Amino acid sequence: MLQNEDEADGGGFVPTPKREEIQDSSEDYDKKSSNKRLKDVEISVPIVYGTMAFWLGKKASESQSHKWTVYVRGATNEDLSAVIKRVVFQLHPTFTNPTRVVESPPFELSECGWGEFEIAISIFFHSDACDKQWTLFHHLKLYAEEEFCPLSTKKPVVVESYDEIVFPDPSEAFFARVQNHPAVIMPRLPATFALPLVPIEHEDEEKKGNTTNHLLSQWFINFSDTDELVKLAAARQQVQSRIVMLRRQMVNDGVPHPLEPACVS
Repeated sequence: MLQNEDEADGGGFVPTPKREEIQDSSEDYDKKSSNKRLKDVEISVPIVYGTMAFWLGKKASESQSHKWTVYVRGATNEDLSAVIKRVVFQLHPTFTNPTRVVESPPFELSECGWGEFEIAISIFFHSDACDKQWTLFHHLKLYAEEEFCPLSTKKPVVVESYDEIVFPDPSEAFFARVQNHPAVIMPRLPATFALPLVPIEHEDEEKKGNTTNHLLSQWFINFSDTDELVKLAAARQQVQSRIVMLRRQMVNDGVPHPLEPACVS
């Protein structure tokens, strides 16, 4: 798809990996007081977002030199539909219908074009998780960074970023619904802790969003360093336990409780 020269020549944009907290604002929190929250608990969901571009070779034309795909997937290819309701991809305005909405997994879209540009990726969550959307920005790369790298129709140009979505003080309903989901990192709760009964998602539905056998999976960057993920999860749990202990100590000492943080989108 056509695009301005200055945008097509722009450099790539790769966000720094980080953990993004997704919270309801204090106003929303009050409105949902009937939906009990789990204080001092957090749920995290590792994700990967990026693009993959193939040169069309002999089929390439002046306006269509590459076929590319932009996507959001689980860090180790798990289905994300238990947490993510839909994803909106905002393409360059020269594309027909540049705002593309994907309502079900896999959360991706493919197009053909010749220029590089920045894609806005807006992630919307299920209502029991969060009412706020989260927007990421990713720069579509069609050409490899290596100066003397030849164009190839078989090896794509892949640019991916790892991130974690963090849900602090989740609702009981959300916690119970995703507590056994492979895409979600859960904290340890006391064995006596009781959660409400929620419908269990059918296994076949979960497999629909799993990208392990995706046609492009052989080119996905490997973010599945199990040891590191386990260490991160354990460290997070230790921090959360320490926070709980400090808050209880503050209450016992008569220290006012700090204000809750604002929603981060």
